[in-house]
Amino acid sequence: MRFMVRSLAAVAALVPIAAEAQQRPDQKAFFALYKELVETNTVVGQGSCTRASQQLATRMKAAGYADSAVTLFSVPDHPEDGGIVVTLQGTDAAAGPMLLLGHLDVVAAKREDWVRDPFKLIEEDGFYYARGTVDDKAMSAVWADTMIRFGQEKYRPKRTIKLALTCGEETTYAFNGAQWLADNRPELVRAEFVLNEGGGGRTETNGKRQALAVQVGEKAAQNFTFAATNPGGHSSAPTPDNAIYELADAIKAVQGYEFPIKFTDTTRAFFGATSKALPAPMGPAITRLLANPADKEADAIVSRDKTLHSSLRTTCVATLVNAGHAENALPQRATATVNCRIFPGESVDGTLAKLKELAGPKVTVTANQPVRPIAVPPPLDPKIMGPLTTLAAKHFPGVPLVPMMSTGATDSVFFGTLKMPVYGVPGIFLEPDLNGIHGLNERIRVTSLYEGRDYLFDLTKALAG
Repeated sequence: MRFMVRSLAAVAALVPIAAEAQQRPDQKAFFALYKELVETNTVVGQGSCTRASQQLATRMKAAGYADSAVTLFSVPDHPEDGGIVVTLQGTDAAAGPMLLLGHLDVVAAKREDWVRDPFKLIEEDGFYYARGTVDDKAMSAVWADTMIRFGQEKYRPKRTIKLALTCGEETTYAFNGAQWLADNRPELVRAEFVLNEGGGGRTETNGKRQALAVQVGEKAAQNFTFAATNPGGHSSAPTPDNAIYELADAIKAVQGYEFPIKFTDTTRAFFGATSKALPAPMGPAITRLLANPADKEADAIVSRDKTLHSSLRTTCVATLVNAGHAENALPQRATATVNCRIFPGESVDGTLAKLKELAGPKVTVTANQPVRPIAVPPPLDPKIMGPLTTLAAKHFPGVPLVPMMSTGATDSVFFGTLKMPVYGVPGIFLEPDLNGIHGLNERIRVTSLYEGRDYLFDLTKALAG
């Protein structure tokens, strides 16, 4: 899932995007792959990531990859949640491999809610519409296409290039292919560094570029269950003790609480750049927060921007509620799911303790399984940041590149146990409304897709030596 901070707009002057890209032969081949991938339903429990992986394996082998270089994987309990790993052997055994990571699964989409069929790629007014056109089939298709082009060109990189496209990123309780690979087949994915989703670019609504960002660290997603129970009884004789009211009080307490402001090296660098570009009162307020995170007045000003607010702290919000068992009975049970995005350096246990304090003695709070690991921010390694910046200047002249922490969560968290730094790479520009990702009528600007493809292809080659 890809989140760009709204206020990146102020970091640089606007730069016009090129006109609609003409279809080169290689772009036509890419579009065929992209269309097939987007139109293959990969919603967990409805569609099949395994089928999408098999389609990609066929394309890889047609491009010249031996059977031994293409690994399809799944587990018996989740036969439709499979993935694919492809390896292009490098020429220098001393150069550590690099891993291109993406996820094939998408968020569910109901046809009756969408203007267009969510599983049919439709081009309209300069955009491609469909579920997954951005998250994450844009990057997954680009990575697969890059490997196919390398195979067709018989390209021999200095360092080994690995591709892993997996299932389960969008569904916390699902089988997660990235986690399974890290835990069970680490030799398939072990690398010196990983390139993943999470970065990107931002445009104005008219398509003018604003800024690029590389994700260096992310929050951890963790769900908690709030539960209130009561003996219940007939609704004609209500009592003060009511599970719904008790749950509501606990949820309101969460709504009214602000976790303290924290900074990482990445977010401090981002806010420092943003403070210089934004006008008063926002810019000066950010400067004050950088000097004193406890400045409540400055916090109130900066937090008017919901993404800046989320970039400053851990956040928790109620997302699901279930209560009662009959319309004429007092509720015996009321539950709510509270979704938290935990700031780097903080813990699930610490967040749980605070939520229990807020909920009070009448409501129990538990951390839902699975408890995902907390992401470890990678270093701002010049060996990575240098090519990122140089190629950004070539492909998107005049557009600055800044480090950022994602307020969302990705599969990057599963590679911390392997000591593999993961970077959310830039290149694909999104609109201010984040293109309907996870929502209705997801779309991507056609020019953004093809220009991002060119950037990411060159970036892979540059980092592969």
